[in-house]
Amino acid sequence: MRTVKPFLCVSKHWAPLRWLSKPRNCSNAARASPAEKKKVVSDSFRRQVASGPRLQDFIKSPVTLAVNCEHTDEHYLSEDLGLLGDGRKVYFETYGCQMNVNDTEIAWSILQKKGYQRAADLKQADVVLLVTCSIREKAEQTIWNRLQQLTAMKKKRLKTNSPMKIGILGCMAERLKTELLEREKLVDVLAGPDAYRDLPRLLAAAAGGQQASNVLLSLEETYADIMPVQHASQGRSAFVSIMRGCDNMCSYCIVPFTRGRERSRPVSSILEEVQMLSDQGVKEVTLLGQNVNSYRDTSEVQFCSSERTKLSRGFSTVYRAKQGGLRFSDLLDLVSRIDPDMRIRFTSPHPKDFPDEVLQLIAERQNVCKQIHLPAQSGSNQVLKAMRRGYTREAYLDLVDNIKQIIPDVSLSSDFISGFCGETDDDHQQTLSLIREVGFNVGFLFAYSMRKKTHAFHRLQDNVAPQVKQRRLEECISVFREEAERVNSAVVGSTQLVLVEGESKRSAEDLCGRTDGNMKVIFPKEDVAVQACVSNTAPIRGGDYVLVKILSAGSQSLRGRALSHSSLRSTATPSCDGYK
Repeated sequence: MRTVKPFLCVSKHWAPLRWLSKPRNCSNAARASPAEKKKVVSDSFRRQVASGPRLQDFIKSPVTLAVNCEHTDEHYLSEDLGLLGDGRKVYFETYGCQMNVNDTEIAWSILQKKGYQRAADLKQADVVLLVTCSIREKAEQTIWNRLQQLTAMKKKRLKTNSPMKIGILGCMAERLKTELLEREKLVDVLAGPDAYRDLPRLLAAAAGGQQASNVLLSLEETYADIMPVQHASQGRSAFVSIMRGCDNMCSYCIVPFTRGRERSRPVSSILEEVQMLSDQGVKEVTLLGQNVNSYRDTSEVQFCSSERTKLSRGFSTVYRAKQGGLRFSDLLDLVSRIDPDMRIRFTSPHPKDFPDEVLQLIAERQNVCKQIHLPAQSGSNQVLKAMRRGYTREAYLDLVDNIKQIIPDVSLSSDFISGFCGETDDDHQQTLSLIREVGFNVGFLFAYSMRKKTHAFHRLQDNVAPQVKQRRLEECISVFREEAERVNSAVVGSTQLVLVEGESKRSAEDLCGRTDGNMKVIFPKEDVAVQACVSNTAPIRGGDYVLVKILSAGSQSLRGRALSHSSLRSTATPSCDGYK
């Protein structure tokens, strides 16, 4: 990773050189002869230089952060200055997507190795780090409100012997660095998504009373050599980051500006992490990336070739076709072979990166979940063009047909944005018709929120009234729920393999888990057969696979009755009574 040369921080007592300015008032110096003037200037220059930095100040070990040293006589943060945590306690709060969950695990791994401890309670914390999201205005406002609360707590702690420092990590740190550090002065540390390795140094600067910031984006950083400290519930599932950044440049999206360009983690480090998780008994791994199925590892010479990246038919990109590299289908193949009894999921993909070889691999591998997230964003060609999505409604529907043909039992989920720039009522109706035509069972729907730096911010007008956005969003949600209930009802009467997550949030008498299609299933907590068609029973615990007969369905969950314990390797539905 590229390091940043240190900024020169000059002490206040070293005044700027002023002898080049013409004197405004008459003085003896102004009336002096040229020779006398030269002597005055020479003497003044020597005094200024004598009080300035020495040569040694310019050859200290370099640092990779800039600190605000306006009120200090220290010119640099020394390399050996308190980079160890010395048992200081860090409390994390994570907001936004699963990438931020993974970022939290990476940041904690780095700090743990430096001797920091993790606080289970905010009141115990010496450092509070918020891992933030900038995807929508509402997400940022949540952070602003939280910062006000934490600042009030911080002021109270100033009166005690346990002062508290506040840090912002992730996308919001990169996007709002000026507002956070200079205008609001609410935080002590800022670290962008590519600067987590700098956290020990940034926190050391903050402990010395300075604000510290590193929000530079990298073209190489993937944290491939850092093993995240997983905090999944009892180790049943885990997230593995395989790539960072995005090159798609959709007109509404801030991600390329907060997360940077696409770069893929070397396949060897991914396989090592997945193997480690398998050894720990993890039953489900989700591969993560902003554009996860555009994965392309070029870290080794043998991966390089002249073969161009294949796209879904009818899709295009704003960038030139990429060549060579180990592709997503290759990675998915290798990951799925590590543990046949471990489920593999991935998110979040782009529809353009589903060539047939990816779909065929999903269909063939029993442990690759038959669930695909397929963000549509809109059902209108006019809006899709303004969004710079790289496809038409017709191309999207052709892809859906192709997916269903290759993977007949597939479950589909999607994203939709209501009220994008220039969206008309007719555009909105086309989106509703697309939702009805495809039949998704999970959806993520939001009203459009314009973000600075994006193409839409510079080129388009946010001209749909807020109340219209909200009305259209509510209509989309209503239609989505109707269709989801219809799709889910089709599995009533079937037997589904469910990975148990634990107790239901609504009742301690029920358990909950998820099907291969990522649908939540609620069922009574009771002992069941240790395997199909046998009489011996055993209790069900989190992390178990069980066969559940589905008895009813709603738009957001299924209800059923557990029949027996099972595994991914023996998921063929038994023919004995009660399992049909």
